[in-house]
Amino acid sequence: MAKKLVIVESPAKAKTIGKFLGRGFAVKASMGHVRDLPRSQFGVDIERGFTPKYITVRGQGKVLQELRKAVKSADQVYLATDPDREGEAISWHLAEVLGLDPKSPNRIEFNEITKSAVLAALKNPRPIDTHRVDAQQARRVVDRLVGYKLSPLLWSKVKRGLSAGRVQSVALRLICDREQEIDDFVQEEYWTITASFRPPGAPASGEAFEAKLHRFGGKKLDVKDEAKAREIVAQLSGVEFVVTEVTRKERRRNPAPPFTTSTLQQEASRRLGFSARRTMSVAQQLYEGLDIGDEGTVGLITYLRTDSTRVSAEAQAEALRFIEARFGKEYVPAKPHQYKSREGAQGAHEAIRPTSVLRRPEDLKPYLNRDQLRLYRLIWERFIASQMAPAVFDTLTVDIEGGGALFRATGSAVKFPGFMSVYIEGQDEETSEGSEGMLPPLEPGDRLQCLAIEPHQHFTQPPPRYTEAMLVKTLEELGIGRPSTYVQIIDTIQKRGYVTLKDKRFVPTELGKIIVDLLKEHFPDIVDVEFTAHMEEQLDRIEEGEVEWRQVVSEFYGPFARALEHARKEIEEVTLEDEVTDEVCEVCGRNMVIKWGRYGKFLACPGFPECKNTRPLLSEIGVDCPECGRPLVERRSRKGRVFYGCSGYPECGFSSWQRPIARRCPRCGGLMTRVDRKGKGSEHVCLDKACGYREAAPDDAGGDGEREPVNGAAQAGTRLGGPTRTAQS
Repeated sequence: MAKKLVIVESPAKAKTIGKFLGRGFAVKASMGHVRDLPRSQFGVDIERGFTPKYITVRGQGKVLQELRKAVKSADQVYLATDPDREGEAISWHLAEVLGLDPKSPNRIEFNEITKSAVLAALKNPRPIDTHRVDAQQARRVVDRLVGYKLSPLLWSKVKRGLSAGRVQSVALRLICDREQEIDDFVQEEYWTITASFRPPGAPASGEAFEAKLHRFGGKKLDVKDEAKAREIVAQLSGVEFVVTEVTRKERRRNPAPPFTTSTLQQEASRRLGFSARRTMSVAQQLYEGLDIGDEGTVGLITYLRTDSTRVSAEAQAEALRFIEARFGKEYVPAKPHQYKSREGAQGAHEAIRPTSVLRRPEDLKPYLNRDQLRLYRLIWERFIASQMAPAVFDTLTVDIEGGGALFRATGSAVKFPGFMSVYIEGQDEETSEGSEGMLPPLEPGDRLQCLAIEPHQHFTQPPPRYTEAMLVKTLEELGIGRPSTYVQIIDTIQKRGYVTLKDKRFVPTELGKIIVDLLKEHFPDIVDVEFTAHMEEQLDRIEEGEVEWRQVVSEFYGPFARALEHARKEIEEVTLEDEVTDEVCEVCGRNMVIKWGRYGKFLACPGFPECKNTRPLLSEIGVDCPECGRPLVERRSRKGRVFYGCSGYPECGFSSWQRPIARRCPRCGGLMTRVDRKGKGSEHVCLDKACGYREAAPDDAGGDGEREPVNGAAQAGTRLGGPTRTAQS
């Protein structure tokens, strides 16, 4: 038998590390947590200082039996779980159930699963960090207090089966508050005026340039209606325009820092269309190790749950050597970049980066599947770019005056691409660096030929609904949750039926709005952003050993318990009235009613439980099915995602993820959809990817900000299956 035993969480991680260590070691997987609070009981003894009651996780008995056997035959045991609070807690639970001394040096951690990192960790074992364990324990206990005390109240006052989580409730409030902002938004009209000029001496066929009216009559332009806009245009007819000022500047743009968990989830959502869960699942595979041919199985990226942008000196030096060899010395910054992590970030961690920049994405293509390669390429490119020299732009601003008007034109061009040769960070509302292009050579005193002056109508737009990327970014900025919790937060509010995804943006359900309103009134701290962020800070202080965990829990529970008792007396039972429809139940003949469940509204027979008939509530979208001619309707998938299908299902199975419009494609005759280009107008795009036809959509003041960009994921004729029957409430 092996003399040394290493215990990790997953079989994939065990397999990778086992190949590094050889015969002198045995590597076993705990399969995650081996102990946890019971699901069927409260599991926290409030009277004894909030002492948690831990039990063996169901299904882990056999795993523990094998681990105990392996421990008995080993001279030395190393606990090599992940390098964060959760990993530390798993090691502590393992030590408890396996009879290991948590004060002995049996805990090792590494930021990447490579041979050198694992061997270095084995040379520096340490005792289990009890402060980290206490921080994780405090979070678990506080969340249990909220979930198991508040949920029964919601059951009794609103509806059985509901629950309220501490962090998830704040995320839900953000989504509901944004929806209220959209509902309250009052659209305002405004106009801009653009002039087209030709420089002096330019041929008639020479390219003109545009400038926007910046000031008129000495005042900043503020035009609210068409009459005023056309009045200004008329006053400027026949006016002579002269260049009064030309400003040339050189501007530098620095690269974005390497990925943290949050920024990786955001960028994978923007650029790859990945959900947060999909991103973390693929990143876990890259971290735990994959077989890449002659090199064997090796971890390709560093630890994926981190809020730090720190990079080790060795990794940075390797990157700089690679950049100089591949791009040239001018692409190496004069001084290596040092990125500042946000306040409270775990400095001992590194950013997410490749374990070696020498493993180029193109070299790994034969060994990775499509998702793995795309995410690895994103991480690799981001890291390389983060270590490169800044990009340099030549910018030009020109002021043009005449008739009391000041027009301003701006242009820019890339002088030195720097990091942009490799990677440019995506944005939620896209902007294009240097998209204006360079202006023609102009000097003060130049008299310009005015070709046209045109007014343009616009309308202010409400704030957009949250995408996954935007929600994760907001949670991080507000200090809500931590890297390991974002996926769970997003999953939970969807599974509970509090929000749905529409065109990849979160929309609160009626149930979600009711829950938030109730919590705002009776448990303001639970949905208060600042209070929740303060709790995260307290957990960080526990980890640093600055405060005792029971004290933090006690300070939270006192006011919470009083609010809970008050709410039990004051909250009146919420009656959710059923709306009667003209639809007749085909089973018993009663008029069906509109109910709402996990994925929104549906039709149900009021005779429940005698009659359990339900039907989806179909909303026609004004477009006919291309296959059978019946109306297309809005439907929801099993996971609550909106799609559009034929009302004749199951006889006709046509469906599309993207909302079709009434206009048919002039090239192939198929259905089209309207796509918002994020501030650049809208397009009509054929749903048939093979056709690819697109055209500019009529101006509608920029669209509603809810349509998703074209990514080729949705095509006409995709058969998704029929609507899912929703369980009777």
